[in-house]
Amino acid sequence: MTAETNPQILNLPVGLSATGTRQEFDSLGKVEVPANHYWGAQTQRSLLHFNIGHDKMPLEVYRAYGYVKKAAAIVNTKAGRLPEWKGKLIEQVADEAITGKLDSEFPLYVWQTGSGTQSNMNMNEVISNRCIQLVGGVLGSQEPIHPNDHVNMGQSSNDTFPTAMHIAAYKMAVEKTIPALIKLRDAIDQKSQQWMGVVKIGRTHLEDATPLTVGQEWSGYVGALDDAIADVKQATEGLLQVAMGGTAVGTGLNSPVGFGEEVAAVLTQLTGFQIKTADNKFTAQGTLDRMVRAHAALKTAAVTLFKIANDMRWLGSGPRTGLMELVFPSNEPGSSIMPGKVNPTQAEAMLMVCIQIMGSDVAVQMGGAEGNFELNAFRPVIISNYLHSALIMADMCDHFRAYMIEGATLNEAQIKSNIDRSVMMVTALSPVIGYDQASVIAHYAIDKDLTLKEAALANGVTEALYDQVVVPINMTQPGSADIKAPASK
Repeated sequence: MTAETNPQILNLPVGLSATGTRQEFDSLGKVEVPANHYWGAQTQRSLLHFNIGHDKMPLEVYRAYGYVKKAAAIVNTKAGRLPEWKGKLIEQVADEAITGKLDSEFPLYVWQTGSGTQSNMNMNEVISNRCIQLVGGVLGSQEPIHPNDHVNMGQSSNDTFPTAMHIAAYKMAVEKTIPALIKLRDAIDQKSQQWMGVVKIGRTHLEDATPLTVGQEWSGYVGALDDAIADVKQATEGLLQVAMGGTAVGTGLNSPVGFGEEVAAVLTQLTGFQIKTADNKFTAQGTLDRMVRAHAALKTAAVTLFKIANDMRWLGSGPRTGLMELVFPSNEPGSSIMPGKVNPTQAEAMLMVCIQIMGSDVAVQMGGAEGNFELNAFRPVIISNYLHSALIMADMCDHFRAYMIEGATLNEAQIKSNIDRSVMMVTALSPVIGYDQASVIAHYAIDKDLTLKEAALANGVTEALYDQVVVPINMTQPGSADIKAPASK
């Protein structure tokens, strides 16, 4: 079969039934590879040299790479650099990668070359051999579809891998993470509106403070999530600038003029994302700052989620000796030894997820800082951490919402009891009788174990004045200090 032949494309399902090994080759020589897989020599070398731990390059990267290879093939075919049948065949197989049909062909580990070259070649080799299978050729021959000359035409790992990183990260964020954050925010907002009129005692420094409503307290969580979501959205939008077209060091060597712009335009059509090639390819390839900023936004969202979940588990502590203000769904037994015990497990899981994301951010920061000269060679660890953080945040937000927030109820008896027993309600008296006298009443109530009202009456405050001033709902908004003390006789 010659390169000029326009062969029949066979209708063959993905998969190889061969057993044993077959011989593949690269610039270093021949390598035996499993005969039931499509990958070639460079992939096999990576499996030998970087068989480290259990951390595999995320499949989302390869599916995103499928878009890159398809877009490049479309542009190269349109320009006449690839025969149409070769370009269409590469497109067809790239679609198989995009849809996950070739997932089993991407076995490489995160811990590999920092440029991602081995994963790029893994993709090139798999597409090449799958194309060869579909035209009835000999796998490993690299004919008539060559992994470098055809699948990688006009490209380098140095511009395609970060492009695939950005696409994979953006897709994860906009399709899973951001929607999950928004749904959680909306569920908390619904509870906030529902409980806006329920007065409770606030707490500062873990000590009793003045009243607010449960709805007001939860509106604080809503506002914090609004800010976090806005930050994640903004940082994620930065991923739409990609390195495509810079090839080896950002100069675009071996790619046609305008190649990066044309591929980016096709990527926009294929993905629906507004992808553009970076204005400065040297920045795009020498740094991964946009990935660092995107993960940093996830980290700050994790800080917000940690605060919310931590508040929830404390407010629901009990059921007899804790704060006992919130009641959460009993999802599963909480103890193997204590019958009837139920724990705030969704909150605990959220805290662990947030801790993991915060820790991952350190790895991402360090990887981003290690961009040396014209190439950041810490790409695999950065994209692995980003995708892991974005995925577990999305899943955790969905679970936290469904299994804790939506089923939460109030222990109104406990909340009312706290109001009745609170000493810090004396703050409402302070503008009326003066700070010093209000302080005397507060300490008197604590020392004598009296209610605030009992202590106030024992220290010269009339019942009528007390009942007029110390109204919990009025203390949840400005204006409660407008009441004046009666004139002295």
